Amino acid sequence: MLWRFITISLLSLAIQVASAGTFTGAVVGISDGDTLTLLDAQKQQHKIRLAGIDAPEKVQAFGSKSTANLGRLAFNKNAVADCPKTDRYGRLVCQVTVAGQDVGLQQVKDGMAWWYRKYAGEQSAQDQADYEQAETWAKVRRQGLWNDVNPMPPWEWRRVLPQRN
Repeated sequence: MLWRFITISLLSLAIQVASAGTFTGAVVGISDGDTLTLLDAQKQQHKIRLAGIDAPEKVQAFGSKSTANLGRLAFNKNAVADCPKTDRYGRLVCQVTVAGQDVGLQQVKDGMAWWYRKYAGEQSAQDQADYEQAETWAKVRRQGLWNDVNPMPPWEWRRVLPQRN
């Protein structure tokens, strides 16, 4: 009987984690260009990875600018986080909006992050179109990291230079 209770409890917890939900609160921390911390009304902190984007690593070219830009967009502001999943590091993966603006999409528009095509299948068709268009326009205008001669996507940078993380 005890094993059955434990199994049911673990399954229930797994379902809760898999369907994380929606959180509202103040953005109290910016870790990098695609990760922030949200403090909800119950004073619980949620580490959030922005869905649909991958920003330069901190020590990578444009890493600090991307972090600063996300701070400008979200730090110390009220946000809504729609979080359909949790990543392998235990962070919620969320689409975050501040005053109705998708901050991940804005990071791409500002040339401070790549649209993360690897996970495009997790986005709605409209979001896929919006993110793709935002990245295309940022490239055309040479916004942010697209002003670099040969910007290296962070997923390649992590693969080629893992000792630098």
